[in-house]
Amino acid sequence: MKTIQLNSAVWKEGEHFVAQCLNVDVSSFGNSKEDALGNLQEALELYFEDNSHPEITLIEKPEIVGSTLTYA
Repeated sequence: MKTIQLNSAVWKEGEHFVAQCLNVDVSSFGNSKEDALGNLQEALELYFEDNSHPEITLIEKPEIVGSTLTYA
């Protein structure tokens, strides 16, 4: 059994909350922040059970940075 540290972001999108793991491409949602994080935990467990060699991006001290983009 392996133990890894994962970083996740959670935000409100419309009426739901979205939780996304920053280390692997896995996300989920729920009616509350707690639901979204719980559903993400389940999705991550399934992801690691089904993937014997997952690609994990190591992230140290994630920071949210806003930007402005103008496009046509």
